[in-house]
Amino acid sequence: MTGKERIRTALSHKQPDKIPVDFGATAVSGMHVTAVAELRDHFGLEKRPVKVCEPFQMLGEVEPDLQDALGVDVVPLFSPSNLFGFRNENWKEFKAPWGQQLLVPGKFNTTVDANGDLLLYPEGDMTVGASGRMPVGGFFFDAINRQKPIDEDKLNPEDNLEEFKVLSDEEVAYYKREAERLSKTGKAVVTSVGATAMGDIALVTAPWLKNPKGIRDVEEWYVSTIARQDYIHKVFEKESEIGIENLKRVYAAVGEMVDAVFICGTDFGTQISSFCSVETFNELYAPYYKKMNDWVHKNTGWKTFKHSCGAIEKFMNPLIESGFDIINPVQCSATGMDPEHLKKEYGSKLTFWGGGVNTQHTLPFGMPMAVREEVLKRCEIFSWSGGFVFNSIHNVQANTPVENIIAMLNAIKEFNG
Repeated sequence: MTGKERIRTALSHKQPDKIPVDFGATAVSGMHVTAVAELRDHFGLEKRPVKVCEPFQMLGEVEPDLQDALGVDVVPLFSPSNLFGFRNENWKEFKAPWGQQLLVPGKFNTTVDANGDLLLYPEGDMTVGASGRMPVGGFFFDAINRQKPIDEDKLNPEDNLEEFKVLSDEEVAYYKREAERLSKTGKAVVTSVGATAMGDIALVTAPWLKNPKGIRDVEEWYVSTIARQDYIHKVFEKESEIGIENLKRVYAAVGEMVDAVFICGTDFGTQISSFCSVETFNELYAPYYKKMNDWVHKNTGWKTFKHSCGAIEKFMNPLIESGFDIINPVQCSATGMDPEHLKKEYGSKLTFWGGGVNTQHTLPFGMPMAVREEVLKRCEIFSWSGGFVFNSIHNVQANTPVENIIAMLNAIKEFNG
């Protein structure tokens, strides 16, 4: 099978010739630039600086030569601009605080503050306040809270909608060019279109906006999902309308060259519990998820991708009822997220995209043999009757030992035969 055939077979809950693999196709299934560099060296690939394809988490671009070495079956069609509002173009050299020589987009402009923290700016505009901070000793950026004082009498949902816009003709043309290029690889393609996030916390702070208005503090946003539900409904209603228009415009341009679309990354789970009740999910989020997923399923052959970390077992049926086809990252270490239970109860309707190995403990801190054993066990559980795309549980983190990553890759090959 080609990568595209393998992914499509798995997404149809049929048994492919082997487990399909993803590393780098989304912003939640990639690898830190340090890991990418280590792997390039391990496989003896051409020595060159790694490109930072997602600056917020400092994810490295998995280029075609490394894709082949890793055996990946799926590639990304990223949005035209990244989370800091500039495009991945006009690459320039940049030395990371940990000493790694990288390539970053031309508008990746930074300063160092009095504490030694690295600051990054929206749209690369250094005349406005920074929107990202990499603390001393850190390996990725944190969003800077730029919440202005809230006046309850003047809160306007439009302020939390300013970033959601219908894609321009030029942006749609970009999707078409990229889809045509990627379709020639023989691999499946995953994309996102914007304005479908529905409160994704990574986006609430809007690090790409120079002067964000509305509710932009993460804590205040969570309070609002209980205390200001009418406000949130108005934001989600308009956002979902724009999201569907963007889905229409992109599908008209790319058609079935795309296989899956990333809809939302809102986390509903913590390590041991959840951020809201099922009742709140069904009241506040589900109607808008269902509206977008229904449009996709009625008008395209795409599958819809939902990311949520944490203990979300109680949300599995509501996610299915909302129309999602794929769940990621499948955090098996969280409360209630036993892989055998998940596969038995929900594996006929949800594709598990992830869950392959624990990136909090086993992969970064275990011995290679422990990595091998966990990967083989997860593959045995999740691969039965399709519905599984191998990925680690979220991105491979900075300074993960390369011997452990290789143990993971070798275990996949061992299982696949």
